[in-house]
Amino acid sequence: MSKLNLQAKARELARVAQSASSGRAAHTIVGGHERRLRQTVVALRAGSTFGGRSQSEFGESTLLVISGQLWLAGTGTEWYGREWSHLVIPDAPYEVRAKTDATFLLSVAMSRTPLITPDANPDLIDEAAAQPADLKEDATTV
Repeated sequence: MSKLNLQAKARELARVAQSASSGRAAHTIVGGHERRLRQTVVALRAGSTFGGRSQSEFGESTLLVISGQLWLAGTGTEWYGREWSHLVIPDAPYEVRAKTDATFLLSVAMSRTPLITPDANPDLIDEAAAQPADLKEDATTV
């Protein structure tokens, strides 16, 4: 078990972002390659951007604004977020743009099983069908 003060971590990263040439700083607080849930605190200096990939590549994602104001853009639409706004990230490439200095918690739930597409290797489809029932619930067929 671990404990972290998100506001303190956000303030720390905001100081780093102020002097960074990219205008941003980030620190993963939960996760890694061996974990399904990944959570990263991100700080952006006003006017800076953070680009992300689509959910279909990684899994479902959300953004919780800790401080400041920002815009989340994706699929031709923009959503405004301010302190403690919770935004669901679209299933498409997206970009976060800081209206003011801003910090947020990016949460991504990684898929445990790869997506199976119609043109996939038939051996992989047979292998997926042979998985135990508790693993099949996580499998997605496109």
